[in-house]
Amino acid sequence: MKVLVIGGTGTIGQAVVRELGDDNEVVVAGRNGGDLRVDITSPDSIRDLLQQVGTVDAIVSCAGQAAFAATTELTEEQMELSVRSKLLGQVNLVRFGAAHVVDGGSITLSSGLLAHQPARGSAAISMVNAGVEAFARAAALDLPRGIRVNVVSPPWVAETLTAMGRDPSKGLPADKVALAYAECVRGSRTGEVLDARDFANG
Repeated sequence: MKVLVIGGTGTIGQAVVRELGDDNEVVVAGRNGGDLRVDITSPDSIRDLLQQVGTVDAIVSCAGQAAFAATTELTEEQMELSVRSKLLGQVNLVRFGAAHVVDGGSITLSSGLLAHQPARGSAAISMVNAGVEAFARAAALDLPRGIRVNVVSPPWVAETLTAMGRDPSKGLPADKVALAYAECVRGSRTGEVLDARDFANG
């Protein structure tokens, strides 16, 4: 299969590329690295990327930024970035990407644990993560030609916790998180939100 991984230079994205790379042609797109460049906050950038890639069997998104700040301290810029990047950016990957995915192919998006287990300062992140999940469930009912769409919800990633100087044992290693993305690409699910922890022993 030909698989486009957006955000494939990040911690989770690199693990997804490794997991899928042995038996697939993987094209990596990122904001600052990879085979191709893309800014998912820009609809035109997404369209340009898809034109360059052409037809694919699957699109995987490990991309999207969202602000972490107390609700009353969130700025307009932080809220707009959160919505334009992690929410609308991924929505547009589905809207525009479907025309580039083969019959029966798949699109996989990313949300996160904070959609269902919010924490102090997570209002913007929790909002956009939940929005991604709701969108995918509805979009799965609309997509033509048997195209599937799912969401992976990662917990804290061990490597990220290490980089933050926190205990990595409280997180899940990126290579384990990648198994949930692989299930979305290789399997037959659609309209589902996969908790990456459920695939840690896959």
